[in-house]
Amino acid sequence: MTNRRMSARRITMAATGVAALLAGTFTMSQANAQTPTFTPDVLSSQAAVELATTLEDTLSANTAGTFYDAQTETLVVNVTDTAAVSEVQATGAEARLVDHTLAQLEAAANEVEELAVPGTAWGIDPVSNAVKVTVDSTVTGDALAELRSGVEALGGQAVLEQVEGEFSPYIAGGDAIYTSGARCSLGFNVTIGGQRGFLTAGHCGSTGSSWSATSGGAAFGTLSTSVFPGSDYAAGTYSSSIASPSSVNLYNGSTRSITGAANPVVGQTVERSGSTTGRHSGTVTALNVSVTYPQGTVRGTIQTTVCAEPGDSGGALFSGNTAHGLTSGGSGNCSSGGTTFFQPVVAALNAVGATIP
Repeated sequence: MTNRRMSARRITMAATGVAALLAGTFTMSQANAQTPTFTPDVLSSQAAVELATTLEDTLSANTAGTFYDAQTETLVVNVTDTAAVSEVQATGAEARLVDHTLAQLEAAANEVEELAVPGTAWGIDPVSNAVKVTVDSTVTGDALAELRSGVEALGGQAVLEQVEGEFSPYIAGGDAIYTSGARCSLGFNVTIGGQRGFLTAGHCGSTGSSWSATSGGAAFGTLSTSVFPGSDYAAGTYSSSIASPSSVNLYNGSTRSITGAANPVVGQTVERSGSTTGRHSGTVTALNVSVTYPQGTVRGTIQTTVCAEPGDSGGALFSGNTAHGLTSGGSGNCSSGGTTFFQPVVAALNAVGATIP
């Protein structure tokens, strides 16, 4: 793990001599130690991702979510038991005591799902230690009233917010790729069963559809897998000699090499590349979010503040040299901003047996 800089472990022990006059003689008391002050490691967002990934396998304590605090540049781990604090601190992360366990929040999320209508997204927000329920502008009237009542009944375990626009897959059209009159964006080049392949969004096209680099151009590959809704990923293999480097287009005349894949952390700064709006950046606001589009519900998405527009679908979400997701859908645009959801690339890679590069 590479830290931009590591906070020193400074445990100050102070001893004070106390003299007492007893039966005409002096006796020195034992030194009294001050309570140690914990200072979490200062991490880059990339180092925080690496640490968060490690903690999933190493912590024995039950946690209630993890997020990156960009202001203090530290990784924060929610715990509900004081006994877990020291174990978290031993990793260099900050332990934060919260009220709601992960199991309680998962149960609350299941209750929200029963009320969800098209235009609703919900997922556990580790920053607020609650299920964040987001509705677009199409959710009104009785549906909104019922959802608001249900969220209020969950007390502090859920919060409701409204956003402008309509949640929808960003289809209309990384680099632009075309099929049957539709334009999407290539996500990442991968290797599938020893063959050169690529990932994009599942809602962009069906299994067996052919794709080209120009509208009406010769096909460079065919989708072998396409999943939407439920998830939103598609994988294809190249059938031509077209170059397929493991990189993303930065839309400034350069590219960024992609050397691996990982799930991001809440609070992390990420970038997106797409054929309609180019490259934009934003922040991860939630993980494992379910979003109900008019076509159905997609589960397990990454929710961000990165803007996107139709045609950016399938495009790459990344940070540094690490792949994070494939653009799925959302609301808003790159003039006023918006909310965007991404299919986690790790889940897509595992599902199709692919690797990067």
